[in-house]
Amino acid sequence: MTTQNFKQEVVDWLKANCPDELIGGEPVTFGGTKLKLEGAAKDYFDAMVDRGWTVPHWPVEYGGAGLDPLSSQVLRQAMTEVGAPPALRGMGINMIGPTLLEFGTDEQKARHLPQIARGETFWCQGYSEPGAGSDLASLKTRAEDRGDHFLINGSKIWTSGAQYADWMFCLVRTDTEVPKHDGISFVLFPMDQPGITVKPIDLISGGSEFCECFFDDVRAAKDDLVGEVNRGWSVGKRLLQYERSSLFSGNVNLVPIPEIARRYLPATNGRIDDQGARSQVIDFELDREALELTKKRAMEEFSKGTVPTYATSLFKLVGSELANKRVELIVSLLGTQGLGWSGDTFTEEELTYTQRMLDTRSGMIAGGSSEIQRNIIAKRILGLPD
Repeated sequence: MTTQNFKQEVVDWLKANCPDELIGGEPVTFGGTKLKLEGAAKDYFDAMVDRGWTVPHWPVEYGGAGLDPLSSQVLRQAMTEVGAPPALRGMGINMIGPTLLEFGTDEQKARHLPQIARGETFWCQGYSEPGAGSDLASLKTRAEDRGDHFLINGSKIWTSGAQYADWMFCLVRTDTEVPKHDGISFVLFPMDQPGITVKPIDLISGGSEFCECFFDDVRAAKDDLVGEVNRGWSVGKRLLQYERSSLFSGNVNLVPIPEIARRYLPATNGRIDDQGARSQVIDFELDREALELTKKRAMEEFSKGTVPTYATSLFKLVGSELANKRVELIVSLLGTQGLGWSGDTFTEEELTYTQRMLDTRSGMIAGGSSEIQRNIIAKRILGLPD
């Protein structure tokens, strides 16, 4: 089948199976046992699962469609064209799933990956700690070897979605007598066991997606050690590359900035009258288009291999800062309508932009701060000295 024929087949299928009320919306679900789908969203999700399109590039035996990189890209393009949202998102498919495909045993892949693809498990990340954020290798959470399992004690912070999670992938210290990078292991464990306490953190944006997690004699089976004992740092770094690469592999339906500007500012024949605002919109669109073209080039390069490179730090840096610039520009264009928190004088969309303005700032810290990304780019891409 030619690329064009495949794209047309996908478009036709999406138009027949993606309900109108979902068109142009957010991704359908993170999955898991605590977030339930109903109605049209569930019908669409189930249909996507049957096609293997929640993780189209994964092997069929793990719930994917076995698509090659080019076909996966065509699928994403078709979804964007139709306005169909991804059926599934989150750390399961963007972070731990790819990491298990690379580092997991056959048994781990068979046990965990199909559940992720079917949206049956919600995953959270146990990396940062109160004393180990950007300097992640200074983590203190201990895992003691107890024969067939590890016994974990300590805490994690900024754990996104922990209150909804079924499983956690976690970096733990298994040796305190070696250099800090060498005594870390990468383990998986279920979140529904005794000894785990989750406390959501109230944010200025009004949400509570980040949490504190406390571990008191929590068990992680030896079968869920990923990689070797005390060699988890390499696994953990690779997972972060997969996280950063997800910034340019998804499908997000966003209202274009020029469209928003024309709604709120005087325009003549579609041209914004205010020269200053027009220049801001043009500058942003040039930056956005440059990023998109660079993403496209990177996707074509990645299609020749199977793993991301340090270039993902570039996309994390530019992508998170551009996302922050985008929402700040929108709020500026909305004027006083961009400063509402509640009340019937504001539309739901306007209130959403206010919340996003406060929320997107965290994106320049989460997943590795902008400063950390600049260090990685300087050392690993540009070859500059420490």
